[in-house]
Amino acid sequence: MFRKSVHSSSQIFFPWERKKGLLGILRRLKAHLLLLLIGGGLLVTFVYQREKHHGAVRATHAMLDTTYHAVYAYRAGHEGQCPRSLTELVTSGLMRKIPVDGWNQPLHFVCPGELDPMGFDLFSDGLHHSVYQDQPDLKQEQKGGK
Repeated sequence: MFRKSVHSSSQIFFPWERKKGLLGILRRLKAHLLLLLIGGGLLVTFVYQREKHHGAVRATHAMLDTTYHAVYAYRAGHEGQCPRSLTELVTSGLMRKIPVDGWNQPLHFVCPGELDPMGFDLFSDGLHHSVYQDQPDLKQEQKGGK
């Protein structure tokens, strides 16, 4: 004689029989929540990287401005002569440390300048540590284009 078990290991629920309330909703929306969390994480990462880049650009502009004024102050105190390097600005007390850009790379200084023969050129290598990669139009200007 065969006996039929009253308890079975699998249960079938119709949509109207599911648990209601917050836990029931959360169980039904697991995939949606997971996608939402992944999307939110990607958005936060994108915004963080963008702000990090813009912060480095702002820091570079500020350091270029500070160094520009320090070089002019040096020239005013040395009969219009340029410092041999940016290290002289530190030794003369016009700056506390050798100026670096927002990516922690040293600034470049050329005197007399190529772009300003009566003054000096002060520039940063930029994000990719290459002036020409960050500003391709500068490379063409150097070759005689434009």
